[in-house]
Amino acid sequence: MSNPIQKWHDVVKLRDYNTLTEIIHDDAIFYSPVVYTPQKGKDITLKYLIAASEVFNSSSFKYDKEMIGENSASLEFSLTIDDTDINGIDLITWNNDGLITEFKVFIRPLQGVNLIHKMMQGMLESFKNVS
Repeated sequence: MSNPIQKWHDVVKLRDYNTLTEIIHDDAIFYSPVVYTPQKGKDITLKYLIAASEVFNSSSFKYDKEMIGENSASLEFSLTIDDTDINGIDLITWNNDGLITEFKVFIRPLQGVNLIHKMMQGMLESFKNVS
C-alpha cells in the first residue's frame, strides 16, 4: 500500500498543486471545520485544499506531530495568523493505490476557526471569479 503523506508534505511545502491533483481520489470527501456538509468529489476537495494551502501559507505553519497507520494519518499542525495562535489536526485516509479518499480538518480555538472561515470564504470566492 502506497502512503501519500510524504507527497502531501511536498504539496504543503512547495504548494505543488499538480502533485495534489495526482494524490486525490475522484470520489474524495472533504470535511471542513466551517462547512456543515461534507464536500464530495475531487474537484471540490481540490478547491478546499488549495484554498487552505493559500490561507495557511505562513512561515509559522508547521506539522508538530504525526501518527501514521496503514491507511490513515493524523497530522497535528500549528500556525499564527494576525496574532492568533491556531492549532488543528488533518485526518487523512487513503486507499490501496495511495489516493486520498477522505480529508478531515479540525481547528481550535474558536477565534482561529472564525479567522480561518473568513479567510477561506474570501479565497473560495476568488476561485469563483476565476472560473
